[in-house]
Amino acid sequence: MAPPQLTSEASVPETEGAGGGGGGGGSCARRFFTWEEVALRTGRIPPYEELWLVVERKVYDVSRFYQRHPGGARVIRHYAGQDATDAFMAFHLDKNQVSKYLKPLLIGELAPDQSDSEPNKNQSIIEDFRKLRSTVEKTGLLKPNRLFFSLIFLHIVLLDIGAWLTIWYFGSSLVPVVIGVALYTTAQCQMNWFQHDLGHLSVFSKSKWNHRLHLVIMCLMKGLAAKWWNNLHFQHHAKPNCFRKDPDLNMHPFLFVLGKKLATELGVQKKKFMPYNHQHKYFFISGPSVMLPFFQFSVLYFSIKRKQWLELTFLISYYIRICLMYIPIMGLKCFMIYCFLTRVLEIWCFTWVSQMNHIPMHIDYDENTDWMSTQLQATCNVDQSFFNDWFTGHLNFQIEHHLFPTMPRHNFWKVAPQVKSLCAKHRIDYQCKPLLTAFGDIVRSLKDSGEAWYDAYTHA
Repeated sequence: MAPPQLTSEASVPETEGAGGGGGGGGSCARRFFTWEEVALRTGRIPPYEELWLVVERKVYDVSRFYQRHPGGARVIRHYAGQDATDAFMAFHLDKNQVSKYLKPLLIGELAPDQSDSEPNKNQSIIEDFRKLRSTVEKTGLLKPNRLFFSLIFLHIVLLDIGAWLTIWYFGSSLVPVVIGVALYTTAQCQMNWFQHDLGHLSVFSKSKWNHRLHLVIMCLMKGLAAKWWNNLHFQHHAKPNCFRKDPDLNMHPFLFVLGKKLATELGVQKKKFMPYNHQHKYFFISGPSVMLPFFQFSVLYFSIKRKQWLELTFLISYYIRICLMYIPIMGLKCFMIYCFLTRVLEIWCFTWVSQMNHIPMHIDYDENTDWMSTQLQATCNVDQSFFNDWFTGHLNFQIEHHLFPTMPRHNFWKVAPQVKSLCAKHRIDYQCKPLLTAFGDIVRSLKDSGEAWYDAYTHA
């Protein structure tokens, strides 16, 4: 392969190793690269060990930086060798602050004869989506409404207090406990969606306030870890339904087979960890029930391994808090039952709501398509209504949320018509369905992929 083109620039100071697998920096000349050269720098193609990515035609070497990336090492590595422009624009609220990290990593730019994105991508879709994003920014659709989120938080606190007051005033007999479980479970479910807003930097205009309140909500009020959530969830948004890059697919193949292609591949290889042809039946029990211990174990493992002692301290404080609140008024045995029921019901709600937009959609390895196509083929919407908006935390607008992750949820419905129009123009499937249909599609898709595996397994 031909070496990168060089254009001498006397005004640029000489820096050793500008293009090597270090951490970037300036160079003695302006360096031009081709998409073919960038594509080799994934860290997985010998002899090239560097990790390069492109943002707005500029080439950055993140080989040493990715481990220190505030959003997690894996999410930035998933874009090694690719154009990361739209992902960069989608995830970062304060571009000026982020540019401080990027500047020392710059090693060059794309050659003038190179397209703005990889040649295999639809340039027309990319251009039109970037115009839409520019319109979204100019019209203020990325600005949060403080009153909206204040009311969301207030109703969560009232539900939480109402659960405790019910037990405190009426005692720990069956009816008060059932009402308390319902109120506390609802509070925790709604807190899932609120912490999700904070994690996506959509509650406050400044990133630091989102991060600080996210820490409090996740650790002190939910008993989970904020950075653990960020590490997993940002990967999901970067590469949704891309096997080995989206951690939401980690249940494949040990518990379920997901997507007909991956299921058939596993069947041809004669691999069987579970009776996958019955997975649509055992999902009702094993899906939500496995999530509970997995979350608890992975949170502790992540926090200890990454030495997140502050989060771990806050997390432990959550359990101390609820013990002090409930054990004196209902006893230890009743409290254990109360906690178990609320956690199980919360996980059930979370599992169905979070998976209804993704499991029935296209699942495959990373095909490196454009941002809009990647998100649309992996997500679908659920019909808008007051209940659906509240029950799902506006994740019934999953398409708009994936296209604009930092957009406050109260603005999803405003941008939806423009997204639909853009999809129609480029003949991209924009799926929207009733809530119960979306739930049913989870089971139907599991049945289809299970049958695909069974056919390949028995007839390969």
